[in-house]
Amino acid sequence: MSDATYLYAVARDALPECPAGVADLPVRTIGREGLVAYVSTVPLEQFGEQALRRSLEDMDWLAETARAHHRVVDAVAAATPTAPVRLVTVYDDDGHVRDLLDRRGDDFLRVLARVSGRREWGVKAYADPAAGVGPGPGASGDGNGESCPGPSASGGGGAGRPGTAYLQRRRASLRGREQVRRQVLQRADHIHRALSELAAASYRHRAQDPRLSGRHDWMLLNGAYLVDEGRDAEFAEQAAALGGDGVEIRVTGPWAPYSFTVMEMG
Repeated sequence: MSDATYLYAVARDALPECPAGVADLPVRTIGREGLVAYVSTVPLEQFGEQALRRSLEDMDWLAETARAHHRVVDAVAAATPTAPVRLVTVYDDDGHVRDLLDRRGDDFLRVLARVSGRREWGVKAYADPAAGVGPGPGASGDGNGESCPGPSASGGGGAGRPGTAYLQRRRASLRGREQVRRQVLQRADHIHRALSELAAASYRHRAQDPRLSGRHDWMLLNGAYLVDEGRDAEFAEQAAALGGDGVEIRVTGPWAPYSFTVMEMG
């Protein structure tokens, strides 16, 4: 066998046409029990186990493959409820994909029902670590934001000694960092709770590595929100309103519902 079957997504309906997939290969469909799998026939010399081990360490190859994968998923998701699968999900042949649809058909149908009429929006919140972060619009303080008093200039006990002065400055610095950390966590929690109230489902991803985000300020929040299509504008307005007071909000989307459809293919 020289070929394998690459799986992009499982959806409800078949599109009349679809953009090219990985390695610029054509995309086709496999139908089974009311579900449609979007696949490409790929050469094992590029997508076999050994070849993939090497290719996944090539960042250029990985980026190009990810763009092609997402291009197919986004086109399908724009037209019909869609459950994307993980990047580089490869099966031996079409028969194994049909078997997957048979075994996991009910799971796919539940996922597709959950995301039908909804889209994923991403919200990232950033703050400059050198600036203070306030509680934000509508947030209620709990007293943790009060500033810590500095050491008294008239205190005894050898306050004028160089070593003692250094320790006092060090303690004050640590108290300041802890105060800022609490403020940041409280602000991120407040933003996430407020947006979750408008969403059918929400998920907090880990903060991105600055090398990936290209930013060196703090990422307070890296959230994903599954939003009814009729509430898109309301959600975007609420997200924008939660910024300010030292926090920048960035909204992205709409996306295919990657954060809410992940299934172990098996």
